[in-house]
Amino acid sequence: MPLGAHQSIAGGTPRAVERGVEVGCRVIQIFVKNSNRWVGRPIDRPEARAFRSAARGAGLARVVAHTSYLINLASPVAELRRRSIEALAEEIDRCRRLGIPDLVLHPGAHCGEGESAGVARIAASLDEVFDRTAAAPIRILLETAAGQGSCVGHRFEHLRDILGAVRTPRRVAACFDTCHVHAAGYDIVSARGYARTIADFDRTVGLGRLAAIHVNDSKKPRGSRVDRHEHIGRGTIGRRGFRNLMTDPLLAAIPKFLETPKDDTLDLDRKNLATLRRLAR
Repeated sequence: MPLGAHQSIAGGTPRAVERGVEVGCRVIQIFVKNSNRWVGRPIDRPEARAFRSAARGAGLARVVAHTSYLINLASPVAELRRRSIEALAEEIDRCRRLGIPDLVLHPGAHCGEGESAGVARIAASLDEVFDRTAAAPIRILLETAAGQGSCVGHRFEHLRDILGAVRTPRRVAACFDTCHVHAAGYDIVSARGYARTIADFDRTVGLGRLAAIHVNDSKKPRGSRVDRHEHIGRGTIGRRGFRNLMTDPLLAAIPKFLETPKDDTLDLDRKNLATLRRLAR
């Protein structure tokens, strides 16, 4: 099963591969620069070669990246949207250098302008980004959102509409975050509710367009629209919800990435991965 976790790039991107291997990851997710800054340090050729070599040597089934948290393609503020487009194009180039095919993106926040306006801005912004990065056809994975504030993506229809509006559909797909979907109000805990939710996603977005799953429990209750990740089995999704996910044959081949809380060691990743593997039996 392609199961792993988000890993830190502290000390250089190759260190993320080493950390992933140490905890038994088959897949990893990384940031390609500081997640809270517009500008990152350059990735030179030796580092890019070292990362590619480390990922190949580790036999990782998949590496994906996650964009910085500053990017907001839905913003009605022209300057912020311009910076977001430039930043996303630059992160795509970083992925190209590192050989990472997929980049997860939070769709963005409409800041009071309305969901339909936000969806339209996101699609138009992605078109501009894809025009700028035609030589680096990295795929953007639009992540489901919890629905905090004015964030777009807490309904499957938002992702459907963005994916349907983008002029280059081969460059977009979806990422399903369990904590976000739960916080947005979808039931993934009861067996019947889980089946309905996955069927709804398939009908609305399409399981064929699902390229990654973020596996996170939730500190907050279903429908809270608050994004707070928790360790597997210790939140309001609980073991029952993750057993639904981990035993679902429809999702067995889709890479799954932990984004659960960490400390200064890798022990928490080990524990969460072990819990998920037990639930998959």
